[in-house]
Amino acid sequence: MVRFSHLVIMLLSSVSILAQTKEKEWMLGPFERAENASPVLQKDEGSVFKDPITNEPSHWESMATFNPASIVRNDSIYVLYRAEEKLGEKEIGGHRSRIGMAVSDDGITYTKQPEPIFYPDEDGQKSNEWPGGTEDPRIVETEDGLYVLTYTQWNREVPRLAVATSKDLIHWEKHGPVFKKYKEGIYHTSETKSGAIVTELKNGKLVAAKIHGKYWMYYGVPHIWLASSTNLKDWEPIETYEGNLAPALSPRPGYFDSWLVEAGPPPLLTENGIVVLYNAGNSQNIGVKELGNRVYTGGQALFDPNEPWKLLDRTDAPFIKPELPFEKSGQYKDGTTFLEGLVLFNGTWYLYYGTADSMVGVVTAKQ
Repeated sequence: MVRFSHLVIMLLSSVSILAQTKEKEWMLGPFERAENASPVLQKDEGSVFKDPITNEPSHWESMATFNPASIVRNDSIYVLYRAEEKLGEKEIGGHRSRIGMAVSDDGITYTKQPEPIFYPDEDGQKSNEWPGGTEDPRIVETEDGLYVLTYTQWNREVPRLAVATSKDLIHWEKHGPVFKKYKEGIYHTSETKSGAIVTELKNGKLVAAKIHGKYWMYYGVPHIWLASSTNLKDWEPIETYEGNLAPALSPRPGYFDSWLVEAGPPPLLTENGIVVLYNAGNSQNIGVKELGNRVYTGGQALFDPNEPWKLLDRTDAPFIKPELPFEKSGQYKDGTTFLEGLVLFNGTWYLYYGTADSMVGVVTAKQ
């Protein structure tokens, strides 16, 4: 096991000068950074495992560790993060990704597993996952304890949203692209990614929620679309009467999300509706000038709990944005607070995000 601690111990009771505001009553939060906040996970050029495809040693997290999912299990937080192996001087998208895992029993100190827990292998998904890898996880748990992982398969041709399941977060069954069975694979050659399955709080625990007997998933970029499923493996996108994809959320000129919107961590079904935390890209010329161009911030949107495609409200300003040096340096120098993991742990919300395609950060809010 590889031990990793904050450079400065995170004081959850402290009030950060970079605390986020709560614009609307239905929002989650307000989320706050710790005093003297620092990354909770960073790359490690010394981590090595034997790749099952090349049969060679792989420095599997030598480039970056970012875009984290999270889940609570056995009174600990498990963070599943995208780890990139550095392959020469290739640009973003040209390295190789696998999914690593770190565990924390206090939300402050994280212990990394020495090898990735999910990766391309000599299996039925190799053609979809090699050579680019497995990227950008989100994770939920069912009421009967099954873990459902959505992730992007990247073969350097078409990114595909796929699903895998596990009972222990270590041994996984891959089920392949989520839309492969829909209409004889009409969307199989289209770019799909960022699948966020709706959850709800039951007995203090986040579990996958059913609405009208179905599970629901917000997904995609540059719009956020919606899909439903009865088994969490095979999904049907919501389409218009004409058979076109129906966007649930779209970019807005004049706002922080003028360039793109992308599903964040698993949304939460609340008494007010479905709260969707989403990633927002700014187009400086038609968006918010002072934010800069292509900067990723975070927004929140509220959808009808009975009609998950019906938008009720959304934020006018980002509730989180790149402010600290580690959020604005790395592979993506324009800056990102890319949201992917949300858990409730000991009465506190932990929101995990990727910073500049390079590290993992976290903000917290009291329940």
